[in-house]
Amino acid sequence: MNRLAGIGARAQQEPAGIALVDDATSLTWAEVARQVDAVAGAMLDVATGPDDRVAVVGENRSPTLLAHAAGILAGVGTVAVSRQLLAPEMADQFVDAAVVAVVTGPATLAVVTEAARAAGIGTVVVHGVDEPPGSAIPWTAWASCRHTLPARLERQARPLLVYTSGTTGRARGTQVRWAPSSVNSARDYAEALADRSGFPPGPHLVVGPLQHNGPLTSVRHLLSGEQVVVLGKFDPERMLALVERHSVTSSVMVPTHFSRLLSLPVGVVTRYDVSSLVSVVHTGSACPTDVKRAMIEWFGPVLVESYGGSEIGTVCRITSNEWLEHPGSVGRVVDPFEAVVLDEANLELPAGEVGVLGFRTPPGREVSYHGDQAKTRQAYIAPGIATLGDMGLVTPDGWVYITDRISDMVLSGGVNLYPAESERILTQHPAVAEVAVIGVPDSDLGEALRALVVPDGELDVAALAEFCHERLARYKCPKTYELVDALPRNAMGKLDKRALRRPYWESDRTIAG
Repeated sequence: MNRLAGIGARAQQEPAGIALVDDATSLTWAEVARQVDAVAGAMLDVATGPDDRVAVVGENRSPTLLAHAAGILAGVGTVAVSRQLLAPEMADQFVDAAVVAVVTGPATLAVVTEAARAAGIGTVVVHGVDEPPGSAIPWTAWASCRHTLPARLERQARPLLVYTSGTTGRARGTQVRWAPSSVNSARDYAEALADRSGFPPGPHLVVGPLQHNGPLTSVRHLLSGEQVVVLGKFDPERMLALVERHSVTSSVMVPTHFSRLLSLPVGVVTRYDVSSLVSVVHTGSACPTDVKRAMIEWFGPVLVESYGGSEIGTVCRITSNEWLEHPGSVGRVVDPFEAVVLDEANLELPAGEVGVLGFRTPPGREVSYHGDQAKTRQAYIAPGIATLGDMGLVTPDGWVYITDRISDMVLSGGVNLYPAESERILTQHPAVAEVAVIGVPDSDLGEALRALVVPDGELDVAALAEFCHERLARYKCPKTYELVDALPRNAMGKLDKRALRRPYWESDRTIAG
């Protein structure tokens, strides 16, 4: 295998072929190979310690993918960082992950610079800017440097690190599950990914933010020597145009993307040819049945639903044809996992009964959070059985259904949101006596955060919303606010979130999908 995996092989076979496209640039395989080689060498020059990592802020531009690919090839761990975080949140992740350098774009440079300064990081590399301000290094300097990837590299595999809150609490890092845990060296890891794209051959279209595990699987496709097209900001008609222009064969989407596509005028829908699509993986949140049926009718039976999480990988999968026979199911469990349903006493329930849905994790596939043993233990509801925080059932013939959610987590547009984060901020406002944040139906995002606030005197809701925006990433703040006289509590005095959610939903199921 070429030392640059599938990228190097493709560069030798077809150097002038188009490899990577974004809103601003189009790179050939030869150009991608040169940049990845140089950036890998630059990373080895700065990440000298075995635990040093390079953070990559998830702007939807080519350098984001190139940086992650370079880190994998060099055995330098990269960290996918949300472009929407505020500086204190970003700095916290930098310190937690032992970050020594940051790659970012112009949109997030100011926040990254502030976060890097707070975390004591001296190397900030910015793409899309020829002469960046301050001490920031232009991407072109890294992408054309003389420090290249050594022909013989003896480094351990360092899988990409993504931050997730799991089912509860503060976001913690977890390694992506893209290759068997038995793969030890960086070279073997890169070769394993080159053979495990996960998508059919042909151009892959990135439509989601390159800070989440789903869209980031495009790194594997690139390493396998297949073309990747990156859409900067999701626009439904532009997405269709890119599918037609590049004969796209695959993509990863969330139900919100589907809803926005279906809202296009009929004349727009019929204008574009999407027949090249072979596989559209959808994940992130449950898809309403009417939306999914409409998408299958439009795109054909190419939709594949993946149920899982960053910390565990895909645990269930269902094709379009299977779903049409078992509507509402998230599929059958995939190897090497086993689905189990437990009651309140952690006893296994028989097929067809609703309980806490868990998955038996075999050796090498355990849930693990970086530097947080307590959170790792909390992911398990019984010895060897991890949960994603859902209630569900398994039919006698093995089909898994999600019935509700155990935790307060809200899935909004495919993004995990945790009410505790915004509740902690809102309760600091002097005019707030008590607050509960819940998930309510949203026609575009599936669910959205709504704050139910008991005021302490006069309270300006607009000022309260701004108070939250100043202290927390905007996407983590409630979308709507409602002033109430009191909040219901259960017999133990705990807020009854299920009772709070119930009036907003049409059935006892208080989650979207």
